[in-house]
Amino acid sequence: MKDYLRKKNKIKGRNKKAVVKDIQLRSIAIGIGIVLILTGIVGILYNIQNSEDWSVSDEGILSYDLPERTDYSITDVNTSEDGDVLKYLTFKSEDEIIGGLMRFPSYGDKVPGIVVLPGAGVTKEGQQRLASDLADMGYATITIDQRNIGVVDPVKDLALFNEGKESSEYRMVYDALMAAEVLRDQKEVDPEKIAMLGISNGGRFAIIAAALDPKIKGVVGISTSGYGTGSIDKNNVDENTFTFYRSIDPDSYIATISPRKVIMFHASDDTVVPYSMAQDTFELAREPKSMYTINGSSHGYDMSSKEDLEKEFSIILG
Repeated sequence: MKDYLRKKNKIKGRNKKAVVKDIQLRSIAIGIGIVLILTGIVGILYNIQNSEDWSVSDEGILSYDLPERTDYSITDVNTSEDGDVLKYLTFKSEDEIIGGLMRFPSYGDKVPGIVVLPGAGVTKEGQQRLASDLADMGYATITIDQRNIGVVDPVKDLALFNEGKESSEYRMVYDALMAAEVLRDQKEVDPEKIAMLGISNGGRFAIIAAALDPKIKGVVGISTSGYGTGSIDKNNVDENTFTFYRSIDPDSYIATISPRKVIMFHASDDTVVPYSMAQDTFELAREPKSMYTINGSSHGYDMSSKEDLEKEFSIILG
């Protein structure tokens, strides 16, 4: 069964003043900082190039045009043990066929929808505990298998960028935007009530996608953060390199999501993404915003946060 979306949408990021804050780069941000410095020493001879469908501003803000038509195919329909309707699908996202799994609550009509972006290494099936909890709250979801199973390679993407080519990380943001379009097209879903949710690396793409698409009602980031590239001295690195790393950093976008709400959940002793990095990113968001601290070292969705998650989605999508 094949359906078509026939919509023309201009998805643009918004420029904002650089945020100057003296913070210590940690975790992934340390690696990015080293790459920036080394590349700056070597020097890059390419200029930033833009295609007809995407562009990056001098401030490092990504923009996209969505196509007039995107096709998707429902490949299987069945019912879960708890009565939810499950629809497996594929959809075209530029040069890639993306696999997705939509889940609809067993009750209700024209329910709000949530795009779920798993963390690196997690499949759409592996994120169904969360999707099931969201269905219990009355929300439809589309969970996708992200390109490269959510794994990113900033050095390779930088090389693509400087050749004027679209990086994998840009395409992963685009995939999230297209997943939202597919979800809006479902007869069971209220197209005016769509939110983004991402876990770990998926949270980074969710924040950027929410910033780019003003139709997204809000975003939830679980066990995620930005890279802290705003703290790097631009004078010490190559301009193109700095612009690229700013363009993949959620910290560059999160303030532009307001007046839509940003919600973050993070474990106090998370060993994958340090809590302090999540705090730094949260500080850059404008009101309305909320951050919930989970006791312990869990990384990913923790069922203890279900009640707070339900409360926040009722505000965003109510």
